Amino acid sequence: MIQVYRLLFLVFLMLLWEGISRWFGVEFFISRPSAVAQSLWKILLNGVFFYHAGITTLEAVLGFFFGSLAGLIAGLVLGRAKLLADILDPFLTAFYSLPKVALAPLFILWFGIGLPMKVILTAAVVFFLVFLNTYSGVRNVSREQLTILRLMGAKERDLLTMVVIPSAFTWVFTGLRLSVPYALIGALVGEIIAANRGLGYLLSDAASQFDTAGVFAALVGIIALALILNTAVKLAERKLMPWKANEAEREVAV
Repeated sequence: MIQVYRLLFLVFLMLLWEGISRWFGVEFFISRPSAVAQSLWKILLNGVFFYHAGITTLEAVLGFFFGSLAGLIAGLVLGRAKLLADILDPFLTAFYSLPKVALAPLFILWFGIGLPMKVILTAAVVFFLVFLNTYSGVRNVSREQLTILRLMGAKERDLLTMVVIPSAFTWVFTGLRLSVPYALIGALVGEIIAANRGLGYLLSDAASQFDTAGVFAALVGIIALALILNTAVKLAERKLMPWKANEAEREVAV
C-alpha cells in the first residue's frame, strides 16, 4: 500500500510542477515534466545518454574501487597499529578537513583532463569514508576475543582473518554504501570542471545553452545511475553478509 501512496505523491508533484510552470510562465527557470521527459527520451533514443553514462560509470566505479581498497587497507593497518595511528592522526585530520573537490585544479595540472584525473579525484573522495568506517570497525573489535585467541597461540594473521575482518564487515559495508553517491559526485565534479564527455559534461553543456529541460534530464539520468550503483552495493552486502539480511527479516517479522 505504501508503494501506491508514493506513486500518487510522485504524480501529484509532477502535476503541480507542470501546472506552476504553465500558469506562472516560469518554464525557463524550472522547465516542465513533459519537456524534461521529451529531452530525456531524445538522448535515450540517439544513444547520447548511454555514451556519457558509460563514461561516468567507468570513472565512478574505478575511483570507488581504488579509493575503497586504499581506505580498507589503511583502516585495517592503522586500526591494528595504534602507535602509527597516533603519529599520522594530525596529518590525516588535516587532509580529511580539506574539501576534496579543491584538489581538482591540482589534479588537472598533474594528470590532465582525461580519465586518470577523474578516477584519482573520485578515489580521494571515497577514501576517507571507507577508511574511517573500517578504522572504527577494527577499533571496536572485542578485546576479550582477541586476548583469548592470543592466549591460544593465534598469530596476527589469524586474528585478522578470524575476528577483526569479520567483526568489521558491517562497518566496512556501511562505509562502502555511504561512499557510492560520493564516488559519483567525484566523477561528476571532475567532468564539470574539465571534460568533453560524461554526464557531468552533458549537464554543464545543457546549462551553457540555457536548456533547463536538458539539465533536468541529465539530473534524472544521474539519479538513476546513483540508484543502480547503490543497489549493486546492497546486493553485494547481502551476498557477503547473509546473516544481516536474516536479522532485518526477523526485525520486520517482530
